[in-house]
Amino acid sequence: MKTITPAQYRRAVLFLAAAHITIIAASNYLVQLPINLAGLHTTWGAFSFPFIFLATDLSVRIFGKEAARRIIFFAMGPALLISYVIGVLFQQGSFQGADALLAANTFVGRIATASFMAYALGQLLDIHVFDRLRRNARWWIAPAVSTVFGNLADTAAFFSIAFYQSPDPFMAANWPEIAAVDYASKLLISLLLFVPAYGVVLASLQRRVLGPDGMVTTRATTG
Repeated sequence: MKTITPAQYRRAVLFLAAAHITIIAASNYLVQLPINLAGLHTTWGAFSFPFIFLATDLSVRIFGKEAARRIIFFAMGPALLISYVIGVLFQQGSFQGADALLAANTFVGRIATASFMAYALGQLLDIHVFDRLRRNARWWIAPAVSTVFGNLADTAAFFSIAFYQSPDPFMAANWPEIAAVDYASKLLISLLLFVPAYGVVLASLQRRVLGPDGMVTTRATTG
């Protein structure tokens, strides 16, 4: 276990929280842009949001579940606000002008709120599952299983809150199909790309920065 200073610890937590905010804001914009994938409806957000689970799982592995939860709570409020502003300014991919911020936008507000709720639920479940499995000798078990459950909770909560009886006719009619395809897409991307990427990044950190247990602690906690 590597010891770092409290200042280094705070910087790392803030950096990871900023990464979460960026991914959430980008994904909430991209989820407004539907695409057709092999004849099935999904959105571009399916390709960006899995980055969240990669960042979360590495956070749990390196800093522990309490720090990972702290990152989630740091990111939630700013992510909600930034997602709303970007969503209003660029609703459905078109720039609406700064004047759009002067009027309440319930459609975008609902998406931002759904993201807030789904993010908290999905990430906290991901952290819980990952932490229970992180000591398994097979390094890929924890990120793979936590991704399956975390993505399921996040996707189900987000699409049901954001688009059930939505004022957008297309999303209102197709959100169950979009949610299913979105989940399958995120799961496929995560298991084929992000879980291996997690292994590569973790191995690199263990070799260059961390010890074989892959964790850090601060001087304040070690005395």
